[in-house]
Order: sequence, then structure tokens, then C-alpha cells
Amino acid sequence: MAPSDFDIPRDRLPALLCAMPKAELHIHIEGSLEPELIFALAQRNGVSLPYANVEALRAAYAFTDLQSFLDIYYAGASVLLKEQDFFDLGVAYFKRAAADHVVHAELFFDPQTHTERGVPIGTVIEGLTRACEAAQRELGVSGALILCFLRHLSEEAAFATLEAALPYRGRFIGVGLDSSEKGNPPEKFARVFARCRELGLHLVAHAGEEGPPAYIWSALDVLHVERIDHGVACMGDPALVKRLVAERIPLTVCPLSNVKLCVYPTMGEHNLAALLDAGLCATVNSDDPAYFGGYINQNYLEAFAALPQLTARHAHQLAANSFEASFVDADTKARWNQELHKVFAAA
Repeated sequence: MAPSDFDIPRDRLPALLCAMPKAELHIHIEGSLEPELIFALAQRNGVSLPYANVEALRAAYAFTDLQSFLDIYYAGASVLLKEQDFFDLGVAYFKRAAADHVVHAELFFDPQTHTERGVPIGTVIEGLTRACEAAQRELGVSGALILCFLRHLSEEAAFATLEAALPYRGRFIGVGLDSSEKGNPPEKFARVFARCRELGLHLVAHAGEEGPPAYIWSALDVLHVERIDHGVACMGDPALVKRLVAERIPLTVCPLSNVKLCVYPTMGEHNLAALLDAGLCATVNSDDPAYFGGYINQNYLEAFAALPQLTARHAHQLAANSFEASFVDADTKARWNQELHKVFAAA
């Protein structure tokens, strides 16, 4: 059965979206920190929070743009202090991912968010590594870590973070670039990304979320990234779209995040369908699910509900794209695609 043969009624799509195997390639592990866990860790670590209870904290999740989200995101991360905290955070995410039939997740983590508070980088990496190992052993979900530099800080700070992380080089597969996009173009980190490329690390970067298509060009030409995180702004530049299609550069799209942060006013105005129909290697991901209203399946469900032009063919393509875009070996990708085929054949 080829994707073009899929003739699945729309009322059966939600079940298919939830059941199909998928990879998640744009998940900030600190962004999966649910209010309940924030309060539990605060109590365990003796951290005082400026919110009376879980409900008050969740009510504060009303964002007008990326920066308003980042302010509360960094405040929430203040409860993460010990290796066990990072382990618990990672395991909580992987349990939700497994329930959503995620077979593989490449987790972004922001060491500078923690080292600036006096938390050793090894504490962060060791806790998350143990969580990845537990996920593979107990849930059958593979995981990998991608160290992200905070782009609102200096390149010198990024270099210092990289050097501090090198004793743990075997624990992470790549580096990324996140935080405030506006006013922090990719060029700012050209030298540190060049160094990471010399080290054999995979390279990804946030670009074209709130920033212009020019930032995507720079991420490709200056940083030499293999994937673009978000990238939805690319549709404003036909030449860029043509290049992304020709080079099969994946875009890790995050629909709920884009709406929550006002990149699009409503889900019905999102360009996910247009990205796929243009031939782009787009994927669906949850970004910061504790803050943006849902994990990966919720992103699929809400996007497909709001965009009637999305069909079973698009669903299959998104899942297949997620495998293609992952940093795993070809045999593993082929096995996942076989599992995907079985789910669709049985639908």
C-alpha cells in the first residue's frame, strides 16, 4: 500500500494519528516540566515559588510572544537542582511520549539555564542520560540528547558551555540554538558551531519561528545545520523553499507552540499543510508541551482537526518524515517505517 492509496475517512483519522509510530525531534525537556512536578520538586528541594498552587501557576501560562513564555519558563526551571530532578523530569516526559507511540525522541536541554544557577553541567547530563537509559529499558523508547546554546547570551558563554560539556561528549549527539530569536541571528554563533562540527556533533538551530527567512539562510550557510527547528517562515521566500526541498532539510514544526506564542492567530491559519504540499520534509513536535497545551499527539490532533485539507496521506508523510529526519541509522529507520506501514495497512 502506497501513501497515495490511503483512503481513510476523517472520522478515523484521530485514532490513526494517535496509534501510528512517530519520532519527536523538537522537545525541550525543561519545557515538559508540568506544574505538578514543579511543586513536587520545589517542596523536595526547599525552593519557594511565587505561586500559591498548581492552578495559579497554570493560569499564568498566557503568553503574548516568545519572550513572555521564556520568562516563566526560566522561573519554572529554578526547581531543577539535583541529578534526580533531571532524571525524574526525563522519565515523566518519556512516559507521556510512550503513551503517544513515540518510538524515538531527541531531547533538547539548556545547560546554561542551570549552570547560571550554580548547577554543575554534569548533574544535568547525568540525570537526563539515566532517564534515556530507563526509557529504552522500561518503555522501549530510544532517546538522545542535544545540547542547546541560549542565543540571548554571548558566543563566549556558548564556548564555555561547550568546553564544560566535553567530558560528557559521549552523552549527547549534537548541539542546537534556542531562546530569543529576535535580535540574535545565527551568525552570532558561527565560531562555536564550526568548533562543534569539527567535533563531529550533529548541528541544528531554531530559525524562522519569529525570525525572518534570512535567519534560515544563515543557519544553513553560516552554521551548516542539518535540521531547521520551526522554519515556518520559509514560505515567505520561494527560493528558500526550493532549496529546502532540494536538499531535504527537515523542519521540526510545533503547531500548538506556534499558536500559543502568536506566530499564527489560530490553528486554522497554520501553514503545516502548505509545507507538506510544497514537498518540504516537515515534522510535527511538541516543543514545550507543559506550557503550550499538549504533547505530540495533541499537536497532531489539533492540527488535523483545524486543517481539513490534511489527510491520511499527510499523516503518513509526517511520521515518515520524522524517521527520515532523526539522527539514527538507516536500519532503524527502515524498521520504524515497516511498523508505520503495518498501522496504516490495518486502519
